[in-house]
Amino acid sequence: MAKVPGSALAASGLIGGYGVARWTRKRQLGGVVLAVAGAAAAHEWRERAGGKAAGALSVAYVAAFAGSHPLAKKVGAWPAVFGAAGAVALASWAVADRRG
Repeated sequence: MAKVPGSALAASGLIGGYGVARWTRKRQLGGVVLAVAGAAAAHEWRERAGGKAAGALSVAYVAAFAGSHPLAKKVGAWPAVFGAAGAVALASWAVADRRG
């Protein structure tokens, strides 16, 4: 079975978590999506790049989630979420995914 890159998992978690929270009006459900995708991404990062890289990318994932909130006040919710997801995906690719 082909593995899903950590960058795709992380971006999907941020976008999907926000989408689920917004469309269901249940923030906790969006949080579950965010957490499950983040854990899956961390697992991939650990396998591909080791524990230190996985830890750093996990911190970046949480920081992107937190940082998207104040950014949303300036640029709007969806652009902030897409920007945060893109930033984490790029970092993930650079640190873990491009190694194959």
